[in-house]
Amino acid sequence: MTSATSERSRWIRLLILAVVAIAVAHALDASAWRSARLLTVNDKDWGRLLRSMGYLPTWGAIALGFWLQQRDHPRRAAYAWALILGPALGGGIAELLKLSIRRLRPNPDIFEYVFRPFAEGPLSNRGMGMPSSHVLVAFTGAAVLSHLYPRARWLWYSLAVGCAATRVLAMGHFLSDTVAAAILGVGVGGWVWGRANRALPTASVPST
Repeated sequence: MTSATSERSRWIRLLILAVVAIAVAHALDASAWRSARLLTVNDKDWGRLLRSMGYLPTWGAIALGFWLQQRDHPRRAAYAWALILGPALGGGIAELLKLSIRRLRPNPDIFEYVFRPFAEGPLSNRGMGMPSSHVLVAFTGAAVLSHLYPRARWLWYSLAVGCAATRVLAMGHFLSDTVAAAILGVGVGGWVWGRANRALPTASVPST
């Protein structure tokens, strides 16, 4: 099997796994809607911490810190752009998909999927939840950090999962909104990392 064929097979397997994961999340939406509720989660310190992983300025601060640490090594410092542009791109993709899919956020009183017609505010994503922009930002940033510091991969992804959990607990999103966003975020983060390495072929990743 050639490397190109092997790579194609790998992507096909990943695509199938992604579709299955999103389908399973949809099957679990009703159960999560009924049982996973903590409407005060954003009032708790730990809840605010985890949700902030999906807040773009958080990644701006992380990128700045990385740049300050690596500024004497211009090639490595350039990865700071991936830490801010990745989450920014993820957030932008989430907003565009919301405008296309148009599924509204959960109703706390009735479990149902409601879609807003395109005729009603075609350029407004207010109240739309698929996919979660917070989660997509968090997972894109976590994916980039995981390439930079792979030994701490479990930590970055745990924080991103925590961000997703706060969005479900607060009834801001269905479980499937967050799972779809997580999968997309990992993909966007990997793409941004690949682009950064192609743009800087001689760059070296900071030691872990």
